[in-house]
This record gives sequence, C-alpha cells and structure tokens, in this order.
Amino acid sequence: MTEPLRIAIVGAGVIGAVHARLVAALDGAGELAAVVDVNESRGRALAAQYGVPFHASAAAAYATERIDVAAVCLPSAFHADAVVEALDAGVDVIVEKPIDVTLAAADRVQAAERASGRTVSVISQRRFQPVASFLRRSIDEGALGRVTSGVVESAFFRPQEYYESGDWRGTAAIDGGGALMNQGIHALDLLLWMLGTPVSVSARTGRLAHDGIEVEDVAGAVIAFESGAIGLLLASTAAFPGLLVRLAVHGSTGTAVMENDGLSFFASATAPAPAADTLVEHDVPEGWSDVDMAHRRQYLDVIDAIRTGRRPAITTDDGRRALQVVLAVYESARTGRPVDLAE
Repeated sequence: MTEPLRIAIVGAGVIGAVHARLVAALDGAGELAAVVDVNESRGRALAAQYGVPFHASAAAAYATERIDVAAVCLPSAFHADAVVEALDAGVDVIVEKPIDVTLAAADRVQAAERASGRTVSVISQRRFQPVASFLRRSIDEGALGRVTSGVVESAFFRPQEYYESGDWRGTAAIDGGGALMNQGIHALDLLLWMLGTPVSVSARTGRLAHDGIEVEDVAGAVIAFESGAIGLLLASTAAFPGLLVRLAVHGSTGTAVMENDGLSFFASATAPAPAADTLVEHDVPEGWSDVDMAHRRQYLDVIDAIRTGRRPAITTDDGRRALQVVLAVYESARTGRPVDLAE
C-alpha cells in the first residue's frame, strides 16, 4: 500500500487553516505532518487542532520531520522565498495564489523548480470545478466553434475591517495588489484557461470604497488574445453585498455561461446541453462548498503528479502568466496606455 504524502502547512493564518482542513480530508493520499508559523500562538493552536508538531520555521520542520510537500500559505510577497527554501530542502510544493507579486520572484521560483526537478503547483482550484472543466472540454471538442470572446466577473465585497485585519493587507509591497491580485486572480485564471495566450492589456483601476489601503478595490480590463479573441475582466471588492463569479465564453457556434458553481446557460449548434446532474457536486461533506471540493481535487492532482512524475494540471507557467496579466493591468492603469505582453 502506498503511504500518504506528508504535508506541512507553512503559514497558519486563515488560508492555512483552510489547507489544513483539506489535507486532513485527503483519505490516505496525504496527511498533515506539521504546521509552521512565526506567530507561535497561532501556529501552535492550528497544530494542536490536528495533533501534529509545530515549528517556528520551515527550516526546522524540514530538518526534523519527514516532509514530502510544503503547502505555502504565507502573505503573497513571501511566496517565492518559501517555495525556493522548500525545493532546496528536497520538498515538493503547493503554493497559494498568486505565485508571488513580481515577475522576478516568479522567475526565481521557476529556476529553482527546474534545478531541483521537483513539483510545484500554484493554487487555482476553480479549474477543478465540474462546470469549468465542462467549458474547457466544450472548447476542445469544438462545441463553441471558434472562441471569439469571454467575459469574467469577480464582483466581491470586503468590508473595511477585512483590510484592517492584518497589517500587510492592502499594502503594495506585501499584498502586491488588491481586488485583482488577491480575489479576482482565480476568475482571471479561468479566462486565460478558456481563451489562451494573452498578448495585450488595456485597463483601469480604482480605490473607491476603502480607506487606508495602497491597492485597488476595482479593476477592469480588456485583454486581447493571440487567437484574436477579446476578453473582458472585472474584479472588485467594492460590490456590496458580493455577487457570484460569472464566466461567459462565446464562440462562432456556441456560448456557455458559468455562474459560481453552476452552468447557467449553454447553447451550441453542434452539441447537446449536458444533463443537469452531470455537473453537480455529489457527496459534499457538511460545511464544505463546491469550491472546497475543487480545492481538494487540486491537491489530489498534485499528489498524483508527484507520484507519477508528470506535470501537475496547474503549473508555475500558469501562475506566472496570471501574474503577468495582473501586473499588466496595473501598469496600463498607471500609464493610461495598453501593455504589450510579448516577451
């Protein structure tokens, strides 16, 4: 019988606690082995909740525990350092989005990944939702014809208290950005997955509903793709009370619309609509959301990739590309000019 991979949570904050719950539910594919945090009381509390060792540094955890995978759940600007440290210790990595906050940091991650020969995957769990997977299959199978455009909305709401809950939240240096970098990047990743390689970005951002932050709470962009398709993006944390994530993909022979976890519209000149129950999550544990199920599915994909030697479904290339578009949105908003993404 294959032993479960031993996973350390690096960063015991809100998202670290989410990862810990997911790891505890991997049913033998993986198990929680340690919790790491510089905040001792917070780290010890999460470790005690799951009955695993606590360490004040990742280096100590890697030196004293058998760790197979590090789940990096730190503030965004600390991601690259933590990923490189884990790879240097011979540990595979799952890192929360974004991959980091600069392309130089993302490049450092990729260089360390190549040098180590180990696996790194960036969290983007919405790709693993049944409806998102169906949309991608519909494109691949030609049900939508030539994809001509896509629209994605991530119109969320975060109260002022959200940004005041941590001294790094809303800062340009550590948070790296606002509504797009930290919330809308999931929806952006879906748009990129559906429409392909982005080539230019024109954007505007605003800080309209929150005080004392350095980052945007609204971002809008037009993204041109290599195929000729045009994408529209809205990301917000200033849309009370908060709406569903909505993704529409339009093509020459069909259109499909995903709203949060469901398929709200599908029409194709060449393919039938799917049966309603085929795209619904079944056997969802009490207290779990469909997104939690997708998050767990990404963990299982990464574990299988580590065991089989294949690349994970979501790679550092995907993480870097999403970050590149986010930074292009910020540059275009700052300069008032389109940004060419050609490297």
